[in-house]
Amino acid sequence: MRFATIVEEGRLSVAVVRGQALLPLSIQDTGLGSLRAIASSGDDGLRRVHEWVQLQPERAYRPIDDVEFGPAVPDPGAIYTIGLNYAMPGELHDDRPERPMVYGKVPTAVTGHGSVVTWDRALTANVDAESELGVVIGERASAVAPEDSMRHVFGYTCVNDMSSRDPWLDGDQWLLGKSMAGFCPVGPSVVTRDEVDPADLRLGCAINGIAIQDGRTAQMRFSVAEVIAYLSRHVVLRPGDLIATGTPARLAGPIGPERHLQAGDVVTVWIEHIGDLTTTIA
Repeated sequence: MRFATIVEEGRLSVAVVRGQALLPLSIQDTGLGSLRAIASSGDDGLRRVHEWVQLQPERAYRPIDDVEFGPAVPDPGAIYTIGLNYAMPGELHDDRPERPMVYGKVPTAVTGHGSVVTWDRALTANVDAESELGVVIGERASAVAPEDSMRHVFGYTCVNDMSSRDPWLDGDQWLLGKSMAGFCPVGPSVVTRDEVDPADLRLGCAINGIAIQDGRTAQMRFSVAEVIAYLSRHVVLRPGDLIATGTPARLAGPIGPERHLQAGDVVTVWIEHIGDLTTTIA
């Protein structure tokens, strides 16, 4: 299944996505009222949602272009970001680091597909966009083995890990440099784990239609399962937590790696089988 968070009368609500239409989830089940609640409900909750959806008439669906999107994961308990997780060309498996590099973003950084993001340029003038596979945690995970990790995944989404490159933030204040309001666009939807194999997905990023990233998740130094296992050894992962699993290298051209985001830019982060996540910079 595919879930989105939409804005209705100033409030966020969950919807089920089907092609170019979506169905607001007005199920009379208090345990399924939010994306986080659905993530925590396990296979039984997904079954209940599916059964409810099957009973709804076609007229209950809305065209997807007629709605305003909120963050696909509107209230993550925690956001973990994995640094330097994509191998360079020719790199061998034995060349990878001993363990994943873990950063973080604060939950208030999230925003939705189609949002407009701006920030105080006096704080940072140099901000980049990065395409990342987002993993949404379902079942609580603590000290799990890699071979058991994937059952703790609820689904996958696109994450734009916007980050400051100014040395006073990127050098020693990573949390602040990654966590300004809007610096974590998430969406447009969350696709449940039974519909996506994360092992070798193509993903990338474009600014104004010009590609700046193009890679595959097969380049990850640490797989989704290994990242979950490593994190769960140190922290408790809870339903609705979000993991941004790293980003492929910036392309050499035509924009080049030194070109940062500017007012008026339209950024598109995309992952095959998941979707396109668009953000406008103001």
